[in-house]
Amino acid sequence: MTSTDIKEQNIVLEDNQLICILSSEIKRISTQESNLQSAIRMLNEEYGFELNDMERDYKIVYIDPDTGKTKRQKVELVIFQNDKPHEQEYIIRICVVHDNKVKEKDTKKGLVATLENAMGAVESCEFGLWTNGVSYHFLQKEEDAFGIDYTFSDLSDFPGQGETLEDIDRIDRSSGRVAAGDSLVKVFKRSHDYIYGNEGRKKDAFWQLLNLIFCKIYDEKRRFICDQYGETYRRKFWVGVKEQNTEQGRKAISERIKGLFEELKSDEIFSEVFEGNEAIGLTDKGLAFIAGELAKYSFLDASVDVKGLAYETIVSNTLKQEAGQFFTPRNIVKAMVDILAPTENDRVLDPACGSGGFLVMVLDHVRREVASELFPDLEGPLLEQKYNSLEVNERVKKYAENSIFGFDFDPDLKKAARMNMVMAGDGHANIFHVNSLAYPNWEHPEEIKKINESINRSLSQMGDIDNDYMKDARGKFDLLFTNPPFGAKVKVEKEIASQYFLSKYSDAPEVLFIEACYNYLKEGGRMAIVLPDSILGNPNAFEVREWIFNQFKILASIDLAVEAFLPQVGVQASLLFLQKKTENERQLAQDVAENYEVFMAIAEKLGKDRRGNPIYKKDENGLEMLFDVETIYLVKKNKGQSELRARSQKSKLIDDDLPNIVIEYLKMNNEI
Repeated sequence: MTSTDIKEQNIVLEDNQLICILSSEIKRISTQESNLQSAIRMLNEEYGFELNDMERDYKIVYIDPDTGKTKRQKVELVIFQNDKPHEQEYIIRICVVHDNKVKEKDTKKGLVATLENAMGAVESCEFGLWTNGVSYHFLQKEEDAFGIDYTFSDLSDFPGQGETLEDIDRIDRSSGRVAAGDSLVKVFKRSHDYIYGNEGRKKDAFWQLLNLIFCKIYDEKRRFICDQYGETYRRKFWVGVKEQNTEQGRKAISERIKGLFEELKSDEIFSEVFEGNEAIGLTDKGLAFIAGELAKYSFLDASVDVKGLAYETIVSNTLKQEAGQFFTPRNIVKAMVDILAPTENDRVLDPACGSGGFLVMVLDHVRREVASELFPDLEGPLLEQKYNSLEVNERVKKYAENSIFGFDFDPDLKKAARMNMVMAGDGHANIFHVNSLAYPNWEHPEEIKKINESINRSLSQMGDIDNDYMKDARGKFDLLFTNPPFGAKVKVEKEIASQYFLSKYSDAPEVLFIEACYNYLKEGGRMAIVLPDSILGNPNAFEVREWIFNQFKILASIDLAVEAFLPQVGVQASLLFLQKKTENERQLAQDVAENYEVFMAIAEKLGKDRRGNPIYKKDENGLEMLFDVETIYLVKKNKGQSELRARSQKSKLIDDDLPNIVIEYLKMNNEI
């Protein structure tokens, strides 16, 4: 949980340079350097070690037992006892960091040759970390039975600042670490790759990992259940620090978590995600490894951005690319949601929801609003800490149950979207497998019935439509967000297309989706949609544009740079924000020429280049600028306590026009 305060820039960087979080020195970008920066941030924010107690590129001095000569070994990072001099006798953690080409068994740079050797030379250091950015190995050094040499044990994790092994091994520990930076992305990817490469489950590696992720989430949700009944929470999804090291320990982990999975599938919330016949099919060794990776972190306490990026990383490598589909970039999703600013009183639909990116962002937006209302005196990380409190969760869960809907034609994406919503913390989602263009006349009446039942339940709970002229989803939504399928490869059946007035001018799915969205909206309802520029500028689409002007009030149009969806697909697109006219407004527009302001903007920079690499703010000479950034974050201490800390650093800033465009829109509409 972090917040940032950005001040003026005073330094420029070359494209291949970065500033070290720890030393503030300019360093050349490399895989090893990037891995080191991730490790520094992880140990600072997740483990609570102060930057003042760290030193990079430290030379450890020791006596070679074979030759008796003094030798030196450089290690990438060491941590000293708090507020002690940076001298070898006060080192308490040694961290060896390599690039991802170095393997842990490498004779020169591997685990034994580097980390074990360095820890053996420093008497005060009990724990160490070796990583190549892909694998993370935690070690504990202990004296052997004779007290003349050391043995090294593999751990699932090592203690943070002020912690002991016993602290992180307690089964009544309230929660895990809150992931910083790209930690959770790496954990998900590392876990997926392990299942794919070591468990012989190439076809269902994604689903096997999700089974375990949801075991972890379910176990964390049990914490609130125990609180409600005054019971002591005892984790079931946990791995003892040395439990993975024995066959007996791995078997115990497997039995514990498989039992939890069976319990999960019968739970009211999670039974909506699982069909009941799923099983964890990993070996005891594989299950223990993955559980050890996941158990370190608190998923419910992680921000939606962190969880969403981690989830999308593994989803995009399986379901979506296999189907030739791609995510709407998160910055675009966030801008669309921030502009329409959903509240607890808005019923929301994405009729082409994919894996649920828009719906999760809506949920997060409402969560923030609810938390701010319930805790008006808090801000920054202290407020963020309340996002997952019992009071906020209850209201967010109720909102999602009543007001958030998603439709998608792909049954696998329906399941992925439901899982994404549960991961975001709502506990329920109205996600349905349906062809949004064919609704309500689709050839799966059982799914149509479920949709209509959910809609009518929502109407009953919210009481927001007095004259319910249709008992289905049409005319029921206050807000709609979507990036519909478009392109020559996507075909709509003639029978379905013929239901739409706009089919007289085009049978392109993106055109028909505009009319379908119109049908789903209430009068006065608003929508945000991604559309190819051909609709907005091609002379052949004049009649389509005329229909849009007649049926909607145009709120805003934002042109996107061509990089928006690259490198997956190259298409020039825009964001169109529309409000469905009431019958009176349509009649009036026929008699009197309309005259109103339309917000228009061009997003020339979207934070990435054509290859998907991040781009940063530059000066007039094309050099990357550095800004003074203060990061405020919470560090979890023992017994559930938290400590607010601040870290000042010089940092590059992503060059993205969308956040400023959102601010300008809200200013124009007097919303800020």
